[in-house]
Amino acid sequence: MAVPLVSKAEPVLNELGKGKTTERMPVIFIGHGNPMHALHDNTFTKTLNGIQKTITKPKAILVVSAHWLTRGTYVSTTLNPKTIYDFGGFPDELYQVKYEPLGAPELAKEVKEKITSPKIEADNAMGLDHGAWTVLKHMYPAADIPTFQLSVDYYKPASYHFELAKQLTFLRNKGVLIIGSGNLVHNLGMVDFKNTNGGYDWAIEFDAKVKELLDKGDFKALVEYEKLGKSALLSIPTNDHYLPMIYPLGLKTEKENISYLYEGMEAGSISMRSFIIK
Repeated sequence: MAVPLVSKAEPVLNELGKGKTTERMPVIFIGHGNPMHALHDNTFTKTLNGIQKTITKPKAILVVSAHWLTRGTYVSTTLNPKTIYDFGGFPDELYQVKYEPLGAPELAKEVKEKITSPKIEADNAMGLDHGAWTVLKHMYPAADIPTFQLSVDYYKPASYHFELAKQLTFLRNKGVLIIGSGNLVHNLGMVDFKNTNGGYDWAIEFDAKVKELLDKGDFKALVEYEKLGKSALLSIPTNDHYLPMIYPLGLKTEKENISYLYEGMEAGSISMRSFIIK
């Protein structure tokens, strides 16, 4: 039985959102894959755990997750976000995990105030969905960093998310680590659980194409992914898991580089590719 994680966060909320400037934090995209990774000890989860050793400890974390889809864009102002089990059919052990750091309501309110187009709405009940907590459980297991989420407006094109991301840049200078959590290849209708560490030819092809475009800095092509051919359409039958990757791209500065934290395919049709921008 998994031991529930509880927050050890210090009462630091009064220090957040006061306009203080600090070292610019990197931006990360995580291909989060199966929720069961929350319980696993494998190369992927070890990679997540190793991130904290390579970057400055953030003052707060903002997660843009594939699992908070809304009409309109919302930011969570919850003071004590709860663990959300937004899935079914998994072992009881997974539902016993708790990852509950403090929220960051002051920073969330600043996002709402600073970004006027599009209008950002506040949500004071949102917890942490599994796109957030199954990843953060390994990255920062002490749950001692205030964490909040920005929703994905599922009814807007990728260009909307790319432009919105640019307006979040001010958070990086406040010590906020921004994480996009999704999967750049995500076709649940074609999942093959027997193919544990492999991918379909089209999935491998598109994963490689995305890497090529990332390396070239051709973000326009990635925003206009519908034009990238059949492998793109098979890899992104719905774009809920793809859109969180667009946010790190919009936040990248000209002088920053992209490096890959993890590469690999899972269950035939899910890419675990993850990267950091700094």
